[in-house]
Amino acid sequence: MKVKKMEWHLKTFDELSTIELYKILKARVDVFVVEQHCPYPEVDNHDQASSHLFLEENGEIIAYARLIPENNIYEEASIGRVLVNEKYRSQGYARTLMNKSIDILKQEWHVEKIKIHGQEYLRNFYGSFGFKEISEVYLEDNIPHVDMILECKKLNLTK
Repeated sequence: MKVKKMEWHLKTFDELSTIELYKILKARVDVFVVEQHCPYPEVDNHDQASSHLFLEENGEIIAYARLIPENNIYEEASIGRVLVNEKYRSQGYARTLMNKSIDILKQEWHVEKIKIHGQEYLRNFYGSFGFKEISEVYLEDNIPHVDMILECKKLNLTK
């Protein structure tokens, strides 16, 4: 019997192996392009400046988020490409992933604000972490999105 081993990783682009990068890009394309029927440029030249947080089990990406430094996409640091592999949804991985992402940006990167560009149907989920809407809902790639911001100075995370 094969023992399941789950492990969290946080790596810069240069620290990723080619196999890890391939698995991450495949997971992102599977969710954001194939599953959501949305052809868009998934590889966008922001991965190189970002850190990549992912949960892996026996070589498979379970959950992933891209942590983007300040003055890259936005003036603020950002969390993007948040995903949970379809087989592992509704098991709390998204909440754990967001808590870990926010903790890293707040505690290790010492950012004051985190901006996200989230799909509109997830506004309540992101709001549960303290993100506040700062834009009206708008279409991007035919999917409703909303911009949200989190003031880290006011943040009090409990695990």
